[in-house]
Amino acid sequence: MTTPPALLIAGHGTRDDAGAEAFRDFVRQLGARHPELPVAGGFIELSPPPLGEAVTELVEQGVRRFAAVPLMLVSAGHAKGDIPAALAREKERHPGISYTYGRPLGPHPALLNVLERRLDEALGSAGRTPGDRSDVTVLLVGRGSTDPDANAEVHKAARLLWEGRGYAGVETAFVSLAAPDVPSGLDRCVRLGARRIVVLPYFLFTGILPDRVRYQTEGWAAAHPEVEVLSADVIGPEPELLDLVWERYEEAVKGDLRMNCDSCVYRIALPGFEDKVGMPQQPHFHPDDDDHHHGHHHGTHSHAH
Repeated sequence: MTTPPALLIAGHGTRDDAGAEAFRDFVRQLGARHPELPVAGGFIELSPPPLGEAVTELVEQGVRRFAAVPLMLVSAGHAKGDIPAALAREKERHPGISYTYGRPLGPHPALLNVLERRLDEALGSAGRTPGDRSDVTVLLVGRGSTDPDANAEVHKAARLLWEGRGYAGVETAFVSLAAPDVPSGLDRCVRLGARRIVVLPYFLFTGILPDRVRYQTEGWAAAHPEVEVLSADVIGPEPELLDLVWERYEEAVKGDLRMNCDSCVYRIALPGFEDKVGMPQQPHFHPDDDDHHHGHHHGTHSHAH
């Protein structure tokens, strides 16, 4: 029987001790869930243990093959460059090891469900019933990146969170490196007619940046008493997150790195689109395209496979 590859979790890192410990505890939970294989985790920067130390820990246990999963919501510079570079360096340091590299976590329906739960909790704390959403505008706040693709992923998560859930709208802001910042995002919500806003941090664990989101939200709210503003919590080490990391591990091990099927309405029952799951795909074209002959002929590639 072939020994399954070990699991290496790659984290971003934070100067916040509680946030770093939340990551380390999450790795321990994964290890307890999967005693059949070695599990280790390390950070790219700012926090111990570094990723290289986690690789050494696995190698000292006799591991020669592992799958690395980036514990990150979007594919920014760390997931695209820093982690692959660090893993390549570890391969030079430990001749004979091999690894596969998984993809980032979001936007995944399971995490969107956790975000929806965080919004319900925030509304519940203000005496609102969970189904009472028609006048609620959500401001989803991402980390922010110099990579436009990473910022676009946060917008995608915001759109998917909006679809089918009954909110008045879901807007996007960033806490660093990208516009709009949190106060500007709140200003935008008001210009769009919002009178009740929930600020939702798009972060896995507590840390300096999620704290900054809350402080900036509270500061803006104090200056705008006419607007009801609530703060929701981060995603946290929920069972859905543990399940998703394992899903990413299995994808990496099997080589099944699907690009865009997590939120495909023909595969996944998304709110309001449940009837599309498994529907056969028909050839079609886009009449507004310049070249009508360059249609997207999905008849030969069914999403429901």
